[in-house]
Parts: sequence; C-alpha cells; structure tokens
Amino acid sequence: MVSTAKKIYCRAFQWCLRVVIPILPYREPAKLTSVTQVPDVLKQKKKKCVLLVTDTSVRGFGLTQRLEQALAEAGIRCIVFDQTPVNPTCDAVELAAGRYRSEECQAIISVGGGSCIDCGKLVGVRIARPRKSFASMEGILKVLWPLPLHIAIPTTAGTGSETTIAAVILDERRHFKFALEDFPLTPRYTCHDPELTFTLPKGLTATTGMDALTHAVEAFIGQDDTPHTRSQAIEATRLINSNLLTAYNEPTNRAARANMLHAAYLAGMAFTVSYVGYVHAVAHSLGGQYNIPHGLANAVLLPIVLRKYGKAIEPKLALLAREAGVSRAADDAQAAEEFIRRVEEHNRLMSIPTTLQGIADSDIAMMARNAEHEANPLYPVPVLWGTQELEEIYHLVKV
Repeated sequence: MVSTAKKIYCRAFQWCLRVVIPILPYREPAKLTSVTQVPDVLKQKKKKCVLLVTDTSVRGFGLTQRLEQALAEAGIRCIVFDQTPVNPTCDAVELAAGRYRSEECQAIISVGGGSCIDCGKLVGVRIARPRKSFASMEGILKVLWPLPLHIAIPTTAGTGSETTIAAVILDERRHFKFALEDFPLTPRYTCHDPELTFTLPKGLTATTGMDALTHAVEAFIGQDDTPHTRSQAIEATRLINSNLLTAYNEPTNRAARANMLHAAYLAGMAFTVSYVGYVHAVAHSLGGQYNIPHGLANAVLLPIVLRKYGKAIEPKLALLAREAGVSRAADDAQAAEEFIRRVEEHNRLMSIPTTLQGIADSDIAMMARNAEHEANPLYPVPVLWGTQELEEIYHLVKV
C-alpha cells in the first residue's frame, strides 16, 4: 500500500508537471517519407560522415541497403554499427560512441525498432556528455546539452521512439533497466517509409503494434492528459484497431503499414507529454531482469493491468472505446470491458501469449521495487500502487 504522505507527494509532483506542460519545449521531428530524402538533409546540414546505428537482423533483411546506397551516391561516408542488442546496453552504447569518435562522424542515423532508435539517442548523449554516467542521468531533465543531428528511421510501428524525449537503457551488470528523459533526445528528423516494414516478422508486427496501443491507452487514462494528447491517443487507437490485423495478415499492404507507422507516431507524441503508467514500469523491470522484449511484455501486461485498475479507469477507458470505434455501449463498465476484450482478442488472433514464462518468485519483490521506483512519482497513473500491489501483477502475468 502507498502511504498517505507518499500519495500527497506523488500527486503534488505530477500536478507541478501538469502545470508546466504548456511551456515545456516539446517539439515534433520533421518528417520524411523515403530514405532517399536523407542525403539531401545531410547535405543541407553540411554533414559528410554519419554513424548508422542498427542491428544485425535489420541489416540482414536488407532494410538499410537503399539508405546506404543513397548515402554512397551522395558522397557521404557511412560508418555502420549493427550490434544493437534487443535492449540497448551501456556497453553497446559505449562501443558505438567509440566508433562515432574514431571515425569523426558528424551525425547519427538510427534504423530499426525502438532499441536501435534509443541506442542512437544514447550515442548522442554519450557524445554530448562524455564525462557523465548514464546512471547519473536517469530520470528527467538531466542531459541538458544539445545532441548531434539524429535522423530516426523506424522499421517497426510500435515504440514511437522517433518522437519522444526518452531513451531506455539496460545496465547489464545490475540487471536494471532505466530511462533518460530530456528534450534534446527527440530526433531532429524521422522517416516513415512503409516499405521498410514489409518484411517485419509477423510476431514483431504483432507485439510492436500492441506496444503502440499501450502508449496510446496509458497516455489517455493517466492524469496528465491534455486535449491534444487525448486527440492523438484516440486517433492512434482508432488506426491500430482498424489496421493492425491487416498489417499482420497482409505484410505488404502499404496503406495498413503506413497507417500503423502514423499510429505509432501519434501514440509516441501522446505519451511523451502525458507519460505512461504501470504497464511500462513492470515491462521495463521484466526486460531488465530477463531481457523480455518490451513490446511482448506490454502486450501481455496491458489487459491484466487495465483489469486491475478496475472502476478507477472505467469512464476514461469507455470514452476511448467509443471514440476509437471499439464499443457503442452507453454503459461505461460495459464499454471498458469491451475495450479490454478487444485487446485480448487482438493478442489471441496474433498468437501473443496470455502469460510470460520464466518469472521466478524469488525475483518478484526486487522487480516490484524497481517498477515502483520508476513509476512513482513520475507517472501520473490513475491509481497509485506500492510494491505490494505491483507484486500481484507479476504473479498474474506468470500464472
């Protein structure tokens, strides 16, 4: 249980953030629609050498080939770092930053899912703040320095990392996953090229799509939502509800893929301002302890956490269900339940499990403390939970 004093502290902290939201320097990245436009941007910025941050799977599928060819034809040196892990680690970022320095790079291009884009952001942090440890910059507004030019090119439609002020990193020695959040982390440009998502494996289409849905839902039901983020979350949810199964079943459906990229972008913009909640806090702890992919953890956790919130979220979740075309029920409880069932139906139709394997009872107390540390007081959750309530989530997700 959360003490009365801590509840007052958390809500006061969140209220202060809500008050200053209108004056904070949020910005949207400029949008490109094809990787062939990237060299023109670099030429305008007089950048002659770039670090391309990706992973072996993305490069192995040939998803960077058009970009690398376009850069070569434009006479721009491209130094490839393709060793981004599933969850970016301190060691991987340091290795990539070393390549950036040794090759005298002038900009960063990240191509891939949220891990690659976060790794690109973190390389920028390391270049800008070489003497600061990542642990010392955990939390909000601790980076402060401008970062090198960063162009983020998502190959999944889920994380929305190309729009956000956050980057998540794994300290592999402590098995602890944490976030840095500051305005310079938002990439200057993003490129939404639907063709890059055509070869995305079905499992990743599923889990990254549900990751985007989680962003939209948590931004909408939290206490720091604004008219603008509510509109973004509703539109993102509507697009996901209408396009995710099509993208899953018809991988080369250009319209569905483009709509999912836009949905992830909108959801990313929404949660950048309005934040997320306990789904993310628990998912991050599971990723830190067991390296469980973030999208998979979010997909499994979302209906579990929504049900545990109970009546506290019924009015907002019902409104989201109606506005996004998920339910027509006038009764809030029914509409909210129909929304949760739709989430479960999407998971089932895309072969996403209902539980996660390998969670050890002996780890749960520690993971609950990590999740509570991440969420409170920063996340404006509908209901404040302490470690006891969070431990119940881990037991539900491992059943």
